[in-house]
Amino acid sequence: MQRLPAGLKRDRVRDVLLDLIADKDPGTAIPSERDLSRELGVSRPTLRAAIDGLVRQGMLVREHGRGTFTGRRKVTQPLAAGDDSFHAPAAEGNWLSRILEFDSAPATARLAHRLQVSPADPVLRVVRLRLVDDEPMAIERIHLPHRLVESLRPDDMVSGSFYRFLRTRFGIDVRRATQSIEPTVTDETEAELLGVPQHAPALLIERTAREAGGRVVEFTRSIYRGDRYRITSELHFDDTSG
Repeated sequence: MQRLPAGLKRDRVRDVLLDLIADKDPGTAIPSERDLSRELGVSRPTLRAAIDGLVRQGMLVREHGRGTFTGRRKVTQPLAAGDDSFHAPAAEGNWLSRILEFDSAPATARLAHRLQVSPADPVLRVVRLRLVDDEPMAIERIHLPHRLVESLRPDDMVSGSFYRFLRTRFGIDVRRATQSIEPTVTDETEAELLGVPQHAPALLIERTAREAGGRVVEFTRSIYRGDRYRITSELHFDDTSG
């Protein structure tokens, strides 16, 4: 039988470990490295490398002198497929916000392009730390044409659905958005706010929201913790799908 490269061995061990912890509650101890390496028939260095990877992803947690435990569950945000788009049901957990910045300034050339306004038009910039069950989860940098939300106050953005608030207070009915998601790492400031190490894995999400008529009403750039947040989607295929 052909000998597997070390990287493939590690991947196989990782898959076994994922199955092992899949149904366990957060904080559950897993078997010792000695027992696992004997049970799986792999060397301790191969096993340790696989565990190290899961620790970096937040799926396992090492505690000095105590052992290795399952990590906290990720907060899940589903995206549900409609006829020709996606809608976003509410994410898990109790979401609140801490407002870090709230000010208005003329749009930069980049923001003016994003929001489809003049570079001289004032743009409201709001930075808020998003908390789920009192734990930091994301940093949102929200930009809105100021003329659309002149009476908006920081307290208005602490709890509840912001889009629902825009609709009831300002008559701004957000109906669609273009969103991109890509991997990134936290910088020093983001890491401190989110309570994670610098250069920790994160998700960079950019979203441009529009009313039904197509007018742009918001551009948001967010950093979400990669160890605690995930996005799922349901796909539908027809006869022409590849």
